[in-house]
Amino acid sequence: MANEIIFLKLGGSLITDKDKPYTPRLDKLKELALEIKTVLDSNPGLLLILGHGSGSFGHTAAKKYGTRNGLPAQGGGSKRYWYGFAEVKYQAAELTRHVIESLLNAGLPAISIHPSSSMISDNRKVTYHNILAIRKSLTAHLLPVVHGDVAFDESLGGTILSTEDVFAFLAEQFSPTRILLAGIEAGVWEDFPARTKLVKQIQLSDYEKMRAGIGGSTSTDVTGGMKAKVEEMLELIKKNKGLTVQIFSAEENGFLTRALNGENVGTLLIE
Repeated sequence: MANEIIFLKLGGSLITDKDKPYTPRLDKLKELALEIKTVLDSNPGLLLILGHGSGSFGHTAAKKYGTRNGLPAQGGGSKRYWYGFAEVKYQAAELTRHVIESLLNAGLPAISIHPSSSMISDNRKVTYHNILAIRKSLTAHLLPVVHGDVAFDESLGGTILSTEDVFAFLAEQFSPTRILLAGIEAGVWEDFPARTKLVKQIQLSDYEKMRAGIGGSTSTDVTGGMKAKVEEMLELIKKNKGLTVQIFSAEENGFLTRALNGENVGTLLIE
């Protein structure tokens, strides 16, 4: 795995209790951090950029204030909007603190790179990001951690960028070979919510046929459910030759290790 760059997202549903506001799953974070440490120790040429969702931290506050929709949607309530913007930023950073603490405790030199401090978007598409801090982190053999966060937006005033939005921009800068999206769903279901037919592989050309069966998220998720994730990742695959994406569950111990080591333990998206 010499000089391979992988993007890994730990989903909000995996690392928080999405149905209990502001509740991290600390035991799960500890377990995941140890798995990441073991894989990186055994693959010194592997470079990892870690991202995480906001789960019951950012999404709870974001729904309350309508932050992702932007300032124009608020009418005259700009003061309330910007207060909410600041609160979502705070809550996202609180969860990042738990993530970083777990990684440091596992012996990983993790460093948080907050998108709200370094990214500008236009209609939720990242147009500017100071990526030098991430490049320097990788050169120093640190583990850069990004996350879903608020961002100033040229068209909307402010918005929320999902981890996938952040990854979409970073993919053009760092050319990862793989993007791994770890959550609690086993992958993409052909018959959600019945969950009896797991799709092991989705090719770009086959996607339209199964599109109608892919559902949204059962918990509050202001950045869109599974359908949005699949479509955004397929767009990335179109733009980045050789990129594959895997959507899988890391709920069971060992599945994250297997995915990082190249095994398809969920649904694989390919060109």
